[in-house]
Amino acid sequence: MNFFRGVMGGQAAGPQPSGAETIQKLCDRVASSTLLEDRRDAVRALKSLSKKYRMEVGTQAMDHLINILQTDRSDSEILGYALDTLYNIICNDEEEEQDEAAQKQADDLGAQFTDQFIQDPEHVTLLLTLLEEFDFHVRWPGVKLLTALLKNQGPQVQGVILVSPMGVSRLMDLLADSREVIRNDGLLLLQQLTKSNAAIQKIVAFENAFERLLDIITEEGSSDGGIVVEDCLLLLLNLLKNNSSNQNFFKEGSYIQRMKPWFEVGDDNSGWSAQKVTNLHLMLQLVRVMVSPVNSPGATASCQKSMYQCGLLQQLCTILMATGVPADILTETINTVSEVIRGSQVNQDYFASVNAPSNPPRPAIVVLLMSMVNERQPFVLRCAVLYCFQCFLYKNQKGQGEIVATLLPSTIDANSISAGQLLCGGLFSADSLSNWCAAVALAHALQDNLTQKEQLLRVQLATSLGKPPVSLLQQCTNILSQGDKIVRRGSKVQTRVGLLMLLCTWISNCPIAVTHFLHNQENVPFLTAQISENLGEDERLVQGLCALLLGICIYYNDNSLENYTKEKLKQLIEKRIGKENFVEKLGFITKHELYSRAAQKPQPVFPSPEQMLFDHEFTKLVKELEGVITKAVHKSSEEEKKEEEVKKTLEQHDNIVTQYKELIREQDAQIQELKEQVASMTTQNEQMQNTVTQQLSQIQQHKDQYNILKLKLGKDNQSQSNSQGESSQVNGLQTEELTQLREEVEELRKQHSLLQTQLSDKDALINTLQSEKAEGSAAGSDNTELLKELEALRSQVQSQSAEITQMKTERQELLRRAEAGSSDAVSSSDGSSDAAKITEVESRLAAQTTETEKLKEEAKSLSQSRAELEQQLASANSTVAILQTEKTKLQTEVQESKKEQDDLLMLLADQDQKIHSLKQRLKDLGETVDDEDDLDARDQTDDDYEEDEDED
Repeated sequence: MNFFRGVMGGQAAGPQPSGAETIQKLCDRVASSTLLEDRRDAVRALKSLSKKYRMEVGTQAMDHLINILQTDRSDSEILGYALDTLYNIICNDEEEEQDEAAQKQADDLGAQFTDQFIQDPEHVTLLLTLLEEFDFHVRWPGVKLLTALLKNQGPQVQGVILVSPMGVSRLMDLLADSREVIRNDGLLLLQQLTKSNAAIQKIVAFENAFERLLDIITEEGSSDGGIVVEDCLLLLLNLLKNNSSNQNFFKEGSYIQRMKPWFEVGDDNSGWSAQKVTNLHLMLQLVRVMVSPVNSPGATASCQKSMYQCGLLQQLCTILMATGVPADILTETINTVSEVIRGSQVNQDYFASVNAPSNPPRPAIVVLLMSMVNERQPFVLRCAVLYCFQCFLYKNQKGQGEIVATLLPSTIDANSISAGQLLCGGLFSADSLSNWCAAVALAHALQDNLTQKEQLLRVQLATSLGKPPVSLLQQCTNILSQGDKIVRRGSKVQTRVGLLMLLCTWISNCPIAVTHFLHNQENVPFLTAQISENLGEDERLVQGLCALLLGICIYYNDNSLENYTKEKLKQLIEKRIGKENFVEKLGFITKHELYSRAAQKPQPVFPSPEQMLFDHEFTKLVKELEGVITKAVHKSSEEEKKEEEVKKTLEQHDNIVTQYKELIREQDAQIQELKEQVASMTTQNEQMQNTVTQQLSQIQQHKDQYNILKLKLGKDNQSQSNSQGESSQVNGLQTEELTQLREEVEELRKQHSLLQTQLSDKDALINTLQSEKAEGSAAGSDNTELLKELEALRSQVQSQSAEITQMKTERQELLRRAEAGSSDAVSSSDGSSDAAKITEVESRLAAQTTETEKLKEEAKSLSQSRAELEQQLASANSTVAILQTEKTKLQTEVQESKKEQDDLLMLLADQDQKIHSLKQRLKDLGETVDDEDDLDARDQTDDDYEEDEDED
């Protein structure tokens, strides 16, 4: 023990051993001591030396320490010392007094020892097993050691944990630890574990991480919480960023709704702590991760819808319009609102309706644009407002129309500031950054919207008193081409780039705007002069944009101006610039270093205002037009004609294909309807089959029950034949059956009378038919109905005869049973009581026999009535046949008479024609011929003369 006192305590006599020798002796003691106390003291001594002699302890003692972890699992104290020692030699603690070289050396040393530790994956598995120990002195240093390993060699340690059984689940249990120190260090461990590993992120998320983390954030006070809330938010960002599976799980779990209370702010927002600012900044980033433009469009739209429905967007707009909010939080809130409304029509409409709490109230868009064109506002805030305006107009033709409408003469209100007035003011202000932002914002109001491009041509600007107003397009080109004071302001590269981007966006895919642009005689010479000059490095971008603008004038030219047709513009380029030189200058745009940076993401993020040159949507336009403009410049007129013919042919083919597509759609719709009908009919058929099957089964059940009852009745008759009581039961049964027979006979009588009534009605109908046999069509239809009803009567008679036959057989069976019962009763009777009973039975049998005879007579009368009905039916059928024969004859005679009339008419027409021809011939020969009118008049005169003679 004197050795340990020398190491740990006071000075010993003699020369002192060096640090390496002491560590070697301690390692030997750890390896060779049999007593646990000795090993524990040696490990504690190594722990105290591990920071000062990090290299020596790491190189000599690591294997012994790992062996302690494997063998001395029962003693928590020695495990804690060993874990602390390993942590000290692996962890890279950043010390302020260390210079950069020393810090780099320490980092290299930590990475070296980490590689040595994880060389055997079982060591990491062992460490995960030790984390299951609840003892504070084991679990806490184990968490810190694993965190240090992940910091130094993250991917390798992640791979070992990923393949370890229940490895991630053991680490997730740390969040449920009641000791806050372990829980908080567990958060740091999970942060390192989930970095850049999608598989582990998914496992952690499905281990209910979202629920636990959100509960911790709520318990710690949300945005007012401390560093623990920050750690939870960082872990949530790790789990959700660029992980579509976790984002979908977060949305489907309704965790977006739990984010709304984070953004509830009061009226007094002054004096926010630095921690609250950090927490709220991370919360806003978490919202942006869910609706980032890099996510899939479907997932983003779904999250945007959820944020609007739960009121999160409304809460963010409240922060946006609140007073006293720190500038960096306001900037991040603007960016967050931008991405929540980007491409979502419902959210964009809501944002357009938000008003700032001012007097009078102003739309939030107007207030934000006032900040954008104000050069005194911070640069990052102005960029955020521009991004918000771009997101508001993204795929929002309604919003684009509203912005452009504020510039039109009919909608301008002189008493209020509109978005269009602010954009025009920024476009022509002295601040080049305002010029660029206003130009880009106005270009987004025209993006992919031909209607608004044409509408903006109507905008007129008053330049100065006494001068006529000029169009907005003309004013933009004047700034670029004229040489007065405006040019000196517009000579700045940023202003000129912004205006050229606006003009390119405006006239692209709009032939009317191209015509308006070319109508100004100064524009084309200015562009050719700019392109052909040899300017400096800064002006190359302006030359490229001028080439792009001139190329758009060629590609979208409808040849309506004779001086600036496609062919003449190409000849001008060939003479003044040269085709190769033109294409080279056009390529300056995409070769610019800031072009690729702007093309990466929609948000305008620039380190300084001077580097703010390109817009993301404009880079898409350049990429789309560069190739087609190059081809258009190199093409000859003949090739263009051929292309136009090909285009026409393709359009015709497209029309034909469209017609066929419509026909196919109609046929598909018809097929779908037929399929639905077939499906419904199949369903009905199945239902009917099921119904029939059920009815058949019920009929079969009734048949079985009937057979069983018949068998039971037969057995009862056989067993009751030797007793008087059984005879009385048979008589009782017979009495019940006779009563039933009486009821059936009564019903048959009623049916018989009904049939007789119907038959008399039919006789009357037949007599009516005979009297009206000239009306053939009516008689035919009535005869058909009569035949149907007679057929129904015949079937009813047959069914009644069958029922009568069945009643006869049942009556005979009852008589047989009654006779058998009476004989048995006589043979078994003795005494005076038996004789009385027999007499009573005989009297009842006689009465039943009499009643049976009556039924027979009634049945005979019914059969006779049926025979009479059949005879009457036969006579009615014969009468109907006679009537039909007479009707046929009459129809034949009518047709023959019509035919004869037609023949006579033909003959009369021929005779009239011959008479007319003969009269004409007589007239031609000079003979006097009396016309029919003259003959009629002469006949009338002769008649009058004869009447006068008669009177005399």
